[in-house]
Amino acid sequence: MPPKGRKRRLNDYLPVNGPTRYILDTFMIVIGSFITAFAFNLFLLPAHIASGGVSGISIIVNYIFGVNPAYVQWALNIPLFVAGWWLLGRDYAIRSLMGTILLPLFVLFTQGWSAPTADPLLASLYGGIGVGLGLGLVFRGRGSTGGLSTLAQIVQKYSGLNLATCVVLMDGTVITLAGFLLSWEKALYALIGLYITGKIIDAVELGFSYTKVAYIIADKTDELSEAVLHHLDRGLTKLEAKGGYTGDDRTVLMVVVNQSEVTRLKTIVQMIEPSAFVIISNAHEVLGKGFKRQT
Repeated sequence: MPPKGRKRRLNDYLPVNGPTRYILDTFMIVIGSFITAFAFNLFLLPAHIASGGVSGISIIVNYIFGVNPAYVQWALNIPLFVAGWWLLGRDYAIRSLMGTILLPLFVLFTQGWSAPTADPLLASLYGGIGVGLGLGLVFRGRGSTGGLSTLAQIVQKYSGLNLATCVVLMDGTVITLAGFLLSWEKALYALIGLYITGKIIDAVELGFSYTKVAYIIADKTDELSEAVLHHLDRGLTKLEAKGGYTGDDRTVLMVVVNQSEVTRLKTIVQMIEPSAFVIISNAHEVLGKGFKRQT
């Protein structure tokens, strides 16, 4: 149970696995797939911004041959799904099945909506935001949209390259192809969209950082510990360290707090030991009692 007086989060009520969690995951995959398809049809496709992945290939094929992007995505996703099942295992394939089917389906259903802008820069920015938001929700729902991410994991498994390198290679190949077949200007806009997508996915998956981690190097560690535990109502960890200049053994207090508690923490340190050395930095995500349950 969270400490008394602290607001409980939704994840405090949800088991890591179970029917409620399954329903929530399914909801996020469905909504995320719809948002991704909506952003694709509203911004990326009209401006021919092929920012990587199977969706980028479908834009190139649509531009050259006029084939419906949804059909191209299905034509590529299905064999990649089968390859993922065979080479990566049943569990991975099941997680990507829903997104593999739904994303092209929503692309098909959301076609024909008029684009709100003809500016390729705005299209790459808003398209990147929309796709990032949608994919972030899919990933939060422990799902996948398949596509070239499946191929990247297969290459990683059999080549020894890390996954990030494999993903960059896949998306880079698509963007380079777009440069040759569409225009290099479009390829540059695609890079912008791809960068924005990555940042938004991180924000959705990890959250905007309102949590801080503080390291306190002081002499009065016992008094500071008591104040943090009883006045700030936060736990802490004592780390054993050695001074680099003096060689003396020191105790470093590590405290994780919310953004709203930073000022109170600094006030406590200032009152007890003004000469204490304090380092405060962002923590992208904190899992555990008092913050967020691991899901």
